[in-house]
Amino acid sequence: MIPLRVLLASAVLSLGASILPASADSIPGLRGHDHTGITVPDVKAATAFFTDVLGCSHAMSFGPFMDDKGTFMQDVVNVNPRAVIDEISMVRCGYGSNIELFQYQSPDQAKTVPKNSDIGGHHIALYVDDIAKAAEYLRSKNVKTMQGPIPVNEGPAAGQTILYFLTPWGMQMELISYPKGMAYEKNA
Repeated sequence: MIPLRVLLASAVLSLGASILPASADSIPGLRGHDHTGITVPDVKAATAFFTDVLGCSHAMSFGPFMDDKGTFMQDVVNVNPRAVIDEISMVRCGYGSNIELFQYQSPDQAKTVPKNSDIGGHHIALYVDDIAKAAEYLRSKNVKTMQGPIPVNEGPAAGQTILYFLTPWGMQMELISYPKGMAYEKNA
């Protein structure tokens, strides 16, 4: 007879395996998204925006990093060998993954913020419970918001409501809420 604890352990393991994505190939040991790194023009001002306006918590700051003779910066982070990371600041917003803020100096640094439609364009979405209240809060803090909040009522994303907004340096971010889930989740 198989002990109950062995049966339960086996059931838990099989359930755990069934919720993993089916894939022919995968990075060994992949657990999920840890952080997103973004380069900002002023890391102290960006950290203040994320903590004082958005309500994220500051986890740590460190730096500078540079290699004034070798190719460390090019070899490790694929930037100009003379690039300098003045400071890195890590913030956490609620229960999500971290956001790593970088302030660089580099001889070939582009200073134009990409649009979402540009190759390499991006945005960070923050989940909120009440998007109308969150939108009102952002506007009360003089944060530039785009049109919305906009509810999505059709298609696989039905059930969500979104609102894009801009950081003081022009990077796009998004508020999103789907308290009853999204349509695609019913079959996923």
